[in-house]
Amino acid sequence: MNQSSKIAVLIISAIKGGGAERSVLTLGQGFYELGYEVHILRFKSLTEYDLNPNLNYHMLKFKPYKLIPNERIRHQLFARAVDKFITKKIGKPDIILSNLEPSDRVMVYSKLPNIMYIIRNDISHKFKLTENHNLEKKISRLQRIYKTHPCVCVSKGVENDLQARLGTNITSTTIYNAFDKQLIENMSNESFSTPHRMLQPDQYILHVGSLTYQKAHDVLIKAYAKSSTDYPLVLLGKGKLLEQTKALVKNLGLDDKVIFLGFNKNPYPYMKHARGLVLSSRFEGFVRVIPEALALQVPVVSTNCPSGPSEMLPSDSLVPVDDVEALAIKMTELMKDPQKFKVDFDEKFLPKNIAKQYVDYLVS
Repeated sequence: MNQSSKIAVLIISAIKGGGAERSVLTLGQGFYELGYEVHILRFKSLTEYDLNPNLNYHMLKFKPYKLIPNERIRHQLFARAVDKFITKKIGKPDIILSNLEPSDRVMVYSKLPNIMYIIRNDISHKFKLTENHNLEKKISRLQRIYKTHPCVCVSKGVENDLQARLGTNITSTTIYNAFDKQLIENMSNESFSTPHRMLQPDQYILHVGSLTYQKAHDVLIKAYAKSSTDYPLVLLGKGKLLEQTKALVKNLGLDDKVIFLGFNKNPYPYMKHARGLVLSSRFEGFVRVIPEALALQVPVVSTNCPSGPSEMLPSDSLVPVDDVEALAIKMTELMKDPQKFKVDFDEKFLPKNIAKQYVDYLVS
C-alpha cells in the first residue's frame, strides 16, 4: 500500500449480488483512479461478485455482537470496534462512505471524521413510511441516524423523498451512481451461452432484477402476456417471489416463452445481445441496469417510478407504475422498433467523475 496516498473507506454489510454492492465496487474504482488507497470494509463474509483487484478488502464480523440484546448498545460497541479496526489496520481515512441501513446504524456512533451516508433507496418505500403503523417512531429513528452525517443520495428523486420525510435539518446532496463503461463492455464480451434454444442474439427481451415486490414481476408478466410480441422474455435474478412468479407464468400459459435464468454475477453478455431491456419497478433508488444497458447501446423502456428512470430516459421511454396495459403497449413498440428507444450513455457517470464529486462535496 502507498502510505502517501489519501485513503477512502467504503463500508457495507456484505458484497452480495445486488445493485448497491456492485455500486460500492465501482465507486471504489473511481477513488482508485483519483489516486486514493481504497478499502472495502464489510461485516459478513458473503461475496457474490468478482472483487476488483485494485481495492483492499477487510471483514469485521458483526455476528458476535448480535448476542447483545439492546440494539443501541450493540451498535455502539460495534462502532467502537469498527473505529479501532480502521485506525489500526487501515490508517486515517480522508473519506468514509457508509452504504445501506445495516452499516448506517453502526456508523451513527462512530467517532471517526469525514463520514457520509450513501442513500441508495427511496426511504418512503424502503422503510414503509407510506403506512401509518408506527410512522412517528420510524421517522424519529431514521432522523436520529441520518442527521449525524451528510447524506449523499443517488438520484434527485431519492433526495427529494429524504427531505420530505425526514425534514430539512438533514444535510443532503445528489451524486449519481458510478458506471465503469469500459469494464461493462469488456465483461459483455465474455461467452454468451445458454441451454435454451430459443435464446438467440437480438431475439429476446430482457429484465434484470431480484424477484421482489419492488421489481413488480407480476406487472411485467401480465404486460408481456398482453403484448404483441413473439420474442421470449428472459428474467435474470433470484428472490423470494420466484415460485410465485413461475406460478403466474404457468397460469398465463407462458411456460414456453418466459425463461428464468437465475442470478448471474455477469449479466452483461445477456444484456448486450438483448433486443431491448424492460424495467417494471414500483420504486427504485437509481436503477443501475438502465445506464448499464445504455453503455452497451441497448434500448430501454421502464416504469416511471418516483426516482431514477426519468433522470436518465426520455418521457417516451416511460410508462406509469403498475399500468399493465401501458407497459404492454410499450414492450410491443420496443420489440417492433428498438432503435426508437436508444439513448446515449452519459460520461458523467464514469467512476472517476463520480468519485470527484464526493471529494468536492466533502471539502465544500
